[in-house]
Amino acid sequence: MYSGVKSIFNRGQKVKGTVILMHKNVLDINEITAAQSATGLIKGGFNVVGDITSSIIDTYTSSFGRSVALRLISATNVDGSGKGKVGKKTYLEGLVTSIPILGAGQSAFDVHFEWDSEMGIPGAFYIENFMLGEFFLVSLTLEDIPIHGTINFVCNSWIYNAKKYKTKRIFFTNKTYLPSETPAPLVYYRQEELKTLRGDGTGERKESDRIYDYDVYNDLGDPDKKESLARPVVGGSNNLPYPRRGRTGRKHAKKDDKSESRSDFVYIPRDESFGHLKSSDFLVYILKSASQNVIPQLRSALTLQFNQPEFNTFEDVRSLYHGGIELPTNALSKISPIPVFQELLRTDGESALKFPRPKVVEVNQSAWMTDGEFAREMIAGVNPHIIKRLQEFPPKSKLDTQLYGDNTSTITEEQLQLNMDGVTVEEAIQNNRLYILDHHDPIFPYLRKINSTDTKAYATRTFIFLQNDGTLKPLAIELSKPHPQEDSYGPVSNVYLPASEGVEASIWLLAKAYVVVNDSCFHQLVSHWLNTHAVVEPFIIATNRHLSVVHPIHKLLLPHYRDTMNINALARNVLVNAEGIIESTFLMGRYSLELSALLYKDWVFIEHGLPNDLLKRGVAVEDPTSPHGIRLLIEDYPYAADGLEIWDAIKSWVEEYVSFYYTSDAAVAQDSELQAFWREVVEVGHGDLKNATWWFKMQTCTELIEACTILIWIASAHHAAVNFGQYPYGGYILNRPTKSRRHMPEKGSAEYAELSKNFQKVYLRTITPKNDTLTDLTILEVLSRHASDEQYLGQRNEGEVWTSDSQPLEAFKRFGRKLAEIEVKLIERNNDESLRNRYGPVNMPYTLLYPSSEKGLTCRGIPNSISI
Repeated sequence: MYSGVKSIFNRGQKVKGTVILMHKNVLDINEITAAQSATGLIKGGFNVVGDITSSIIDTYTSSFGRSVALRLISATNVDGSGKGKVGKKTYLEGLVTSIPILGAGQSAFDVHFEWDSEMGIPGAFYIENFMLGEFFLVSLTLEDIPIHGTINFVCNSWIYNAKKYKTKRIFFTNKTYLPSETPAPLVYYRQEELKTLRGDGTGERKESDRIYDYDVYNDLGDPDKKESLARPVVGGSNNLPYPRRGRTGRKHAKKDDKSESRSDFVYIPRDESFGHLKSSDFLVYILKSASQNVIPQLRSALTLQFNQPEFNTFEDVRSLYHGGIELPTNALSKISPIPVFQELLRTDGESALKFPRPKVVEVNQSAWMTDGEFAREMIAGVNPHIIKRLQEFPPKSKLDTQLYGDNTSTITEEQLQLNMDGVTVEEAIQNNRLYILDHHDPIFPYLRKINSTDTKAYATRTFIFLQNDGTLKPLAIELSKPHPQEDSYGPVSNVYLPASEGVEASIWLLAKAYVVVNDSCFHQLVSHWLNTHAVVEPFIIATNRHLSVVHPIHKLLLPHYRDTMNINALARNVLVNAEGIIESTFLMGRYSLELSALLYKDWVFIEHGLPNDLLKRGVAVEDPTSPHGIRLLIEDYPYAADGLEIWDAIKSWVEEYVSFYYTSDAAVAQDSELQAFWREVVEVGHGDLKNATWWFKMQTCTELIEACTILIWIASAHHAAVNFGQYPYGGYILNRPTKSRRHMPEKGSAEYAELSKNFQKVYLRTITPKNDTLTDLTILEVLSRHASDEQYLGQRNEGEVWTSDSQPLEAFKRFGRKLAEIEVKLIERNNDESLRNRYGPVNMPYTLLYPSSEKGLTCRGIPNSISI
């Protein structure tokens, strides 16, 4: 009673603040996924949602009262030990309802701090939570600090009960300091917070932990469950090198002390969890990721009750998008009528399974079969950065000849020149008109293993000709498989040429399918998973371990890390794990991650900047007169042309930002936190490649700018280009099959005769079967969607308070305006009828690098980060 009266009378001597926070979301995505895994979601007809929600509803009420305490820390005045003075404890007060900027689920509270003139200017604050449940702290704003004005603290962090922490939770103002420029009173606090985030490398991590540490990929298999689920450790060896993942500290498997045991809970640092809005908005789509529970129910219904495990015609496939697959009543009775499952099955009250129509067949249902579209998707599809200029003929292999024999291509000049409009191979090479999509070397070493299963595949080389009108034309496809006796005898190869009539046309369509199966596999495992998701995670870990939140490079990179560790943990549980989605429905099966590990041996960070990538593949040459410093040899190359616009915008923004904080190369070399960060990225996070000579030394501003630009490009535009077109292109399984099950029919065989009678049936028996198609479509749709709270390139959810420095803020605004201008330019390109590769035969514009998007399945938009 008296304390309240005293508080009122002393308000004139206090500093007023506003705290914005969110209650723990009842439908927190990590709780849901853990609960679904524990219960299997199939408990008496899926009726477990009530159990889930009741288990995670917090016990605290909306009146926080004296349950949350705060103390300010001075940035200007020190105590007797040289540390910034710590003020008196104060508590949250009344709920504020008049703030118009509150986001969904957010609440604002008044808080008043006792002001002591000897405290100086606040630079940080402690916060303690005495409640049982956690909450999400968004921000603290202090008003009218004497001789200073408003001070903003951007927090965005989960706060657990104080007893769960070994050190106090601390937050810093939005000021930015290089380590050497940190105000003396804050130096101790800055260093101690980084020590907390590094941890001591021991013990099993708990949900409330905030520790960032490294481990190898030893949690993909489950040898304790059954022997067939054992998988080799990926990372930590020369044979199977790999980027590091976040350490969880789970116990070793009982049957393999090199493997980590699997459990329902996969630790990631708590602030890496999906945000509040994303949890509720993406619930239905993340639940779809648990297709090991839902899809098997559908498979069972379709197979057992209809005895139709295969598509028989192309129309059967198209029915997935318009008529849908009729489901038996008793199959539906197993599924709870709650809305999430109605949305999952797209029944809308009807007994049919439907999927949205993929963009590749929205205008024309059969144009995907054309040679023009087959080639166009190599430069404007979902995997548009693999095609290379052919600079030697015939193309050679880098495979060990002692192990695999001579893998030099068997293609001849005569075979290619049949369709080269009178141009010779030598002329085409000299004039930069001959290209190749080469999936031979990565796949060939595994063919004997995978062909011993139900999967039947080839290593492929596809030869492409640049025509006078700027479009691409496939000239020939070479399919190779191991020699019947042993690999060292070299491959058995056949070359197939384009045909438009008769059984030869069907053979040619099958040859293209084998190419696309290779491309789909390489895309998912290397272009998508390895080269974006996996390679970025060590940067996230090292950033949080060594770059303080007040460090300028931490502030620059932070938006580009959002949700990545979380989606990667989910992937290790259901996508890239033993017998997960990728192993079950894609070509490489149990060798999937092993393949990506072998290709990681050749990963070069600096070559993943777009200009260097284009130069390496020979599809561009240096040209100082060009706006981008390079000239495309395929002028109408949608991915490259649009990507260079985005790349230049990112680099200009990074240059302005870095130049503001680093005025000399010496400032980079002498930045202790930056040097520790980069050293650990190289020696630990990507430690299997630490001896590579191509790593930046990180001694100059130029190196720092280039490294940050590459990292931002990978996490934003490159990931967008290889991710958000997955369903628009691959949702039509005929266009991008993920598996092949038969070898090419040989003349005189029953299969060849069948091909001449019913090529659709043979094609469908060769590519991905119906059950795997249902799984693929479900997951590809999830991966291709944007959440309603997505952060796009050029945007920051913190508004203008992420930094207190005005020049970087203005530079960031210019970056946003530049991206908007680029989007207008890209729309204009798509309206230019002379650029025939922009739409192609399917009449589908290339929009994947448009910077902005709405939520949902849009086939456009560049999020800041690898968030799905």
